[in-house]
Amino acid sequence: MNNNQKDRFQTVWKQLTRFFQSEKTHKNARVTYQVIWNLTLILIIVGILGFSFAGGVGAGYFAALVNDEPVRSKEDLKKDIYNYEETSEVYFADEVYLGKLKSDLEREEVSIDKVSKHLKNAVIATEDEYFYEHDGVVPKAILRAIYQEFSNATVQSGGSTLTQQLIKNQILTNEVSFDRKAKEILLALRVEKFFEKEEILETYLNVSTLGRNSSGRNIAGVESAAEGIFGVEAKDLTLPQSAFIAGLPQSPFGYTPYTQQGKLKENQEPGINRMKTVLKRMYSNGYITKEEYAKANAYDITKDFIGKTEMPSEKYPWLTNEIEKRSIEILSVSLAKEDGYEEKDLKNADLKAQYLALADRKLRQNGYKVYTTVNKKIYDKMQEVTKNYPNYGYDKAGEPVEAGAILIENKTGKIISFVGGRDFKRKQYNHATASLRSNGSTMKPLVIYGPGIELGKISPGSVSANVPISIPTGGKPWSPGNYGGGSYTGVSTAREALKNSYNIPAALFYKKIINLSPASYLEKMGFSTVTKGDYSNLALSLGAMDKGVTVEENVNAYGTFANSGEFIDAYMIDKIVSKDGKVIYQHKVKPVDVFSPQAAYLTLDMMRDVVNSGTAASVRNRLAFSSDWAGKTGTSQNYWDAWFVASNPNVSFGTWLGYDKPKSLQGTYNGLEYNKRNLYYWADLINAAYKVDPKLIDPDKRFEMPGGIVSRSFCGVSGLLPSSSCQKAGLVKSDLFIAKYAPSRADDSFIDGQYVSVGSKRYAALPQTPGEFKSGGFMLNPDSFADIGLRYVVDPGSVIPGAEKSGNVVGATAKLNDNGKAPDPLSIAISNGKITWGLHHEGDVVGYRVYKDGKKVASINAGENLVYKVGSGGSYYVTAVDIVGKESAPSQHVESGAKKTSSKEDSAKNKDDRGKDKIVNEVKKTDSKEENGPDKNTDTNKQPEKDIQPEKETETDKEKDPVQDKDQNKENTDKEIQGNDKVQGTVNDQEQETDKAEDEEE
Repeated sequence: MNNNQKDRFQTVWKQLTRFFQSEKTHKNARVTYQVIWNLTLILIIVGILGFSFAGGVGAGYFAALVNDEPVRSKEDLKKDIYNYEETSEVYFADEVYLGKLKSDLEREEVSIDKVSKHLKNAVIATEDEYFYEHDGVVPKAILRAIYQEFSNATVQSGGSTLTQQLIKNQILTNEVSFDRKAKEILLALRVEKFFEKEEILETYLNVSTLGRNSSGRNIAGVESAAEGIFGVEAKDLTLPQSAFIAGLPQSPFGYTPYTQQGKLKENQEPGINRMKTVLKRMYSNGYITKEEYAKANAYDITKDFIGKTEMPSEKYPWLTNEIEKRSIEILSVSLAKEDGYEEKDLKNADLKAQYLALADRKLRQNGYKVYTTVNKKIYDKMQEVTKNYPNYGYDKAGEPVEAGAILIENKTGKIISFVGGRDFKRKQYNHATASLRSNGSTMKPLVIYGPGIELGKISPGSVSANVPISIPTGGKPWSPGNYGGGSYTGVSTAREALKNSYNIPAALFYKKIINLSPASYLEKMGFSTVTKGDYSNLALSLGAMDKGVTVEENVNAYGTFANSGEFIDAYMIDKIVSKDGKVIYQHKVKPVDVFSPQAAYLTLDMMRDVVNSGTAASVRNRLAFSSDWAGKTGTSQNYWDAWFVASNPNVSFGTWLGYDKPKSLQGTYNGLEYNKRNLYYWADLINAAYKVDPKLIDPDKRFEMPGGIVSRSFCGVSGLLPSSSCQKAGLVKSDLFIAKYAPSRADDSFIDGQYVSVGSKRYAALPQTPGEFKSGGFMLNPDSFADIGLRYVVDPGSVIPGAEKSGNVVGATAKLNDNGKAPDPLSIAISNGKITWGLHHEGDVVGYRVYKDGKKVASINAGENLVYKVGSGGSYYVTAVDIVGKESAPSQHVESGAKKTSSKEDSAKNKDDRGKDKIVNEVKKTDSKEENGPDKNTDTNKQPEKDIQPEKETETDKEKDPVQDKDQNKENTDKEIQGNDKVQGTVNDQEQETDKAEDEEE
């Protein structure tokens, strides 16, 4: 061999050496080996099968294995393969993502084009390196399965291709048997025939079980894994992250980095080692370079693990629970209709339960998208205010004061936001949508004034008695009272009664319309808990329902007035969309006509006064904006519940405070009584909403008065057109009326006459009454006064317009009876040049005569100040004169300039008489008791029967003078504290029973 030949040989040898040592040659050699080996196995299998088939054995055996497997069409296979659970997602308003609903397995579908190429390559390199070459099966795996079956081997292996794994997971079971393997082979071949490789890979990526996420929830599918482990989308996964996820299917819960609690495991080595194995296979199969492999292999993947994250049900527990509940309800109806049922059929409890369970399962497995009406920013702000509000009140018996609130858009019924409570971990009950409570005086516009105006029985200028009453009920009489047993004004208009939350006029107005079923209006406005008993219960007028009402339903009903009398049912679920994009539910607004626009407006206009100068006036100074609000406060019996609900042209908003187990809210906390604590809470919440969306919360427009409304003057004691007598008495007022119900009859409430005064009361004079004690004026005509509830009034003499008590009006039925004898002598005193004495203890005394040196020098009416200023020198005494003119014997004599001229006996008698005089000022005389009309013998302090138990009216936010600071409320607050949680009863002139068992409402 010459040198040239030697050199050529060495060159060829080096080339061959490099060829055989190169990575590419090794890889090709492995592929060639695998191909040859597979061809060999196929030949062997074909030979075996050919031999078997030739003998009729193989064909029969294989056919027997798959004889019960139906021949599936492409559509059948597609349905089965793509039939995997996917977690439903929920959204705030405007499609703002909220999160996924709770489910046993969290999965989010992703298309193949939105998956990182590293992840696709990693899965193929690890699970099925010949994925793109085979037709669904690998021959050596088939041969191995045949061998294991015939040899009865203790180890039974499964399929190896992605296609076979997909068949096993989606169609067959995990059973290790040749029977299942034969079906798996058959189905895998059909899947490969019908579907592209990318379709098969996409499905595999979506069905694989991949351990847990950072919330501790079980996850499946690469999108859920990418988001739940690394906090990124599948398309953005890096090479190390892709390798980590691709390694999880072999042992999902062994390699997952998270515990069931969502915490990172202390030992991450198993998952990291598996990641490195995947990277090595990717490098070996040529998916990554040597440099990429080295860099990824050295990467600290633990840096990419996200920390524990809250699930939506943890971050928004009240909201997600409510969404789930409402969505399941909606789906249950939809599923029932699909099966041929009607919604009314679901009143059957068993059928209802069946479809609720089915809807629950579908909601958690079918990957729906649920879109809601809740504004995320407003909702978040309201939760923040609720968390930080400092004035709820004291904890009692280990329970805090709870809260509920809801904001509803009037025209659509959209629930914009709500507050379910203060701490979900402590109490999961939703106090806005589920808790049933008495709604106190917030009931009055809904069941008294709105319906009464609609029926033409009440107007803002309608007049009612506002004094102690007793209404027969067939059992114990009902004697509702105003707060603290006071606030009696003689008569009151409906507007004044609502503004100041007087209970007695409200009760009398309701008595006028109860036979017209005003409770039916509640049902029209969405109250779902009205009972048959509520229809006949007089105390319903003050909020005493059999079952109570939720904050949602109470506030929703107020929107009826803002919508010109149309009720729009509130809703939270706007639409539900299936994972294929089909809208399976879309909310539709279904208005219900309840009131005429005129009745709705007049009720609103009355409620404006509540906010502007009535029981809710203090809220105005708390608002960060000015709006046309109309609303009503409310307090239930025993001070258990505090409410405020108000509407403006855009929204209705209401709040509730109370204890879960009812307890009194009464008493100051941080210097605020319970009603102000609720009003301030309302203001803080609506201010927070205003900062987020000013246009929604504070519209430019005001409530517009519709046509058909007129302004009319009326007599303030009857509501009729004012007569000349009414004008002379100074009792003319004006207000708005529905035109067809405006007063058309002239007032005939007055009879010209004369009266006498005793203390603060007035009575009709008799013919025998001395003229010196008579006053000319107008007496109320009892024949025309039945309409204001006079028959139920305990003391008709008290029915005098409170604001006009200095005028000359008296009730015609208010009479004094002569006791048949002359009055007893008086006891008088002199001091600082003034003679004084007390009101006579005999009720028929109408005046007093003062004598000086035996001559009458003055006549003093019993309704005036009982004082006479003396001159210099002289001897004085006083006598009492009764209704028929009988005069008492003289009192003791007193000298001007001297203390007294009486004897020691006189002094003793005078002391005794003065004691009697003091009692006279406090106790009603029984010997000369006024006539009370048909109910004069009624025990007005008896508790009403339980079914009509009135509730406590306790709004201390009422201002006597609207010009004063609306935060000042000392008088009413003092009265509340004196009540000391006792039930306040109606007070008559004979005695006060502050421990009565009946409770007034606001």
